[in-house]
Amino acid sequence: MNSEEFIKAVKNIVKEKGISEDVVFEGMEQALLTAYKKNFNSKTNARVEINKETGEIKVYSYLVVVDDVDYGREEVDEEGNVVKIPPAINVDAQIILEQAEEMVPGIKVGETIEYEVTPKDFGRVAAATAKQVLTQKIREAEKNSIIEEYKDKQNEMLLGLVAMEDSRNYYIDFGRARGILPKNEIIPGETIKMGSNIRVYVTKIENNNKGPLILLSRKHYGFVKRLFELEVPELQDGTLIMHACVREAGVRSKVAVSSTVDRIDAIGTCIGEKGSRIASILKELNGEKIDVVLYSDIPEDYIKSALSPAKNAIVSIVDATKKEALAVVDEKELPLAIGKSGNNIRLASKLTKYKINVKTMQEINEEGNRDN
Repeated sequence: MNSEEFIKAVKNIVKEKGISEDVVFEGMEQALLTAYKKNFNSKTNARVEINKETGEIKVYSYLVVVDDVDYGREEVDEEGNVVKIPPAINVDAQIILEQAEEMVPGIKVGETIEYEVTPKDFGRVAAATAKQVLTQKIREAEKNSIIEEYKDKQNEMLLGLVAMEDSRNYYIDFGRARGILPKNEIIPGETIKMGSNIRVYVTKIENNNKGPLILLSRKHYGFVKRLFELEVPELQDGTLIMHACVREAGVRSKVAVSSTVDRIDAIGTCIGEKGSRIASILKELNGEKIDVVLYSDIPEDYIKSALSPAKNAIVSIVDATKKEALAVVDEKELPLAIGKSGNNIRLASKLTKYKINVKTMQEINEEGNRDN
């Protein structure tokens, strides 16, 4: 790589990768200085200069004029340890005033003597170093660009391609980056096909040496929340508000919503005409049941709605401080209120943040008779 090719390569990288031209030249000069010290002169009083127009590379040695050579010193710190304090200027770069005046008459302390020491065959070293530095800067720029692009994606939903899998994870390709979808974070019972497009929820983003580490999930309750926002525009424009979302992946989710406009039905809007909106969400969730619940500031009303699909529950607050409530339902509604393995009552309690005890009127009467 000659000087002209080097400058052309730098210009192309700056334009295509968005790298600062100064960063490239600074990195190149530092790498060339290291190469010079390794191959030609191990002393520290040298610097490399690259002409940004022509690409010409020169190496200079410099000396700083001093009264006396500073070799550094030793001090004792507060704990009694001996600490070495390095000289303000490298010893290699110091020259006392008497010697400096022989080289440059009239020179003063603090001024610098500089002369070119570019080796004849330094071009060969420079060419190899240039390739290494440019490759490194490209990688750094791409990594930083990807990190910048994905840094705000945590807690968001992304669409990607199922690219690879191993015994524990699926690897989802987003184009410039890949995310990790652990197999224990997919919806129970669903089948993930290689090469298919898939929606995923970003649970965590960490930066490492290779770029962003993107952790994904389809089990997280946030996945359901983002699906609703995707299918129900009113949640985005503020017409509807989602107050809470709870989930047992593969079984049931509950979403509490309300409307900021009196004439708009919050639940009906989420379900959509002929169930079109909720159908799209159900399809994505592999048939997982969803209860859209009407939020209320009145705890009794909120709990009653949260017990859906059970109907006509009579709710009373047992202890407002401890957030305990009693829901009385018809006997035929009891299985619906509790749910399979208790999932409905569990989710209703999580949604409302009340400990809900469900009983039938028959159980209430029997308890009253025993008390009497």
